[in-house]
Amino acid sequence: MGHLADRSAVDLAAGIRSGEFSAVEVMRAHLERIEERNPSIRAVVSQQPDSVSLAQAEDADRRRASGEELAPLHGLPTAVKDLMDVAGFPTTNGSAAFADAAPAQYDSVLATLLRESGAIIIGKTNTPEMGQGVLSFNPVFGTTVNPWDTTRHAGGSSGGAAAALAARMLPIADGSDSGGSLRYPAAFCNVVGVRPSAGRVASGRTGNAWTPHGVTGPMARDSADAALFLDALSTDKRAVWPMSSMERDTAAPVALEGLRIGWSSDAGGLPIDPEVAAVHAAFAEQLAGLGAVIEPDEPDFDGADEAWETIETFEFFLGGRHAVDAGATGFRPDYVRNVEQGRATTATQLADAYERRTRAYRDTAELLERYDVLVLPATPVAAPPADVEWVDEVDGHRFERYFTWQMLANRLTLAAHPVVVTAAGFTAGGLPVGVQVVGRLGREQQLLAATRAIEEATGWVARAPSF
Repeated sequence: MGHLADRSAVDLAAGIRSGEFSAVEVMRAHLERIEERNPSIRAVVSQQPDSVSLAQAEDADRRRASGEELAPLHGLPTAVKDLMDVAGFPTTNGSAAFADAAPAQYDSVLATLLRESGAIIIGKTNTPEMGQGVLSFNPVFGTTVNPWDTTRHAGGSSGGAAAALAARMLPIADGSDSGGSLRYPAAFCNVVGVRPSAGRVASGRTGNAWTPHGVTGPMARDSADAALFLDALSTDKRAVWPMSSMERDTAAPVALEGLRIGWSSDAGGLPIDPEVAAVHAAFAEQLAGLGAVIEPDEPDFDGADEAWETIETFEFFLGGRHAVDAGATGFRPDYVRNVEQGRATTATQLADAYERRTRAYRDTAELLERYDVLVLPATPVAAPPADVEWVDEVDGHRFERYFTWQMLANRLTLAAHPVVVTAAGFTAGGLPVGVQVVGRLGREQQLLAATRAIEEATGWVARAPSF
């Protein structure tokens, strides 16, 4: 049978349900992995005592034995990104300003959805301060490193989630994303990250709750596990947007042969490291050799970067103004800079950004009338060294702000369509390289069926780091 922590979430959920093994056995396997691997990776933080996690697994087994109808994630251990409240756990946001936070008294909407889906929350996953940037380091828990090479970053802001999945310490983990926060770490760690359509996963965010800019989504080891996780999280009870209360998203089987792919090598001319570009090109050849129909194409990205920056910094102002205005200290200068830039946003700037977002959405939707999916690079480089705060140069192109090397992701955020990041191959040095696969609005399960077909044909995502 092998080590239970190496089994997929689909297999684990089915095995617990059938009685092939118990929730306690599954929990114990993952707790052993965390004890063995987490000290060197720093992915899982604020972990509750093992005895508590095992007691919760025992309760899951009792409920199964009683004949209770089981939720889809029944008995699966998980940990929640340390930006979301979970009752009994502190929410530090990876910030010195909240390092001494008391345990939360209530569950966030996400934590509620996880519990209702049967998952057992055992702790938190590491994140950069306030979810800022796509590398996970902070003064509270340190840097989350990459299981493929512990001298490298795991990515961020959902870096703890991606590293825990890659290291086989958790079978599922949540992420959130406004500028690549679940897409960059998924690519760096050779796992799958899903940025769903707005409203597919309910959000408890305050401020601008109706925005399609920042969303919550599942992360998993492959698209089949991500599809299970996303279906469990989809709800119409708490979503502000109507997406999850529309006709249920379903997936028909997808064959790679004949799949129509619109292909972009650089998302409108962004700099890409030559080694990553070579892996991306080889992946295109591999897909074409397997029968996919690939045509060079991409949305119009002109003006997208400025529009994303306007919306992003305004969202930082919405989320951070109360703490900053109250005099909270300990924030990174970049965080305060974002809040103040958002505060200074004019009505004209915001109107122009929203107008540009609308055009990006419509342009992408029109492209997806001609193609089944669009494929673009996920990151401009492979996982960078763990001692850098952000990548300031790619292929001779210099960046001035931490978020300007994220534009591969940011441009697709503006397009407001669902994106799945999956594996595309490895560099000569053995570091993972990923791609972004874009699908039709509200059709995440069909998109995941397409990425599952890609994964099964190419085999890249099945590779795990060696310990």
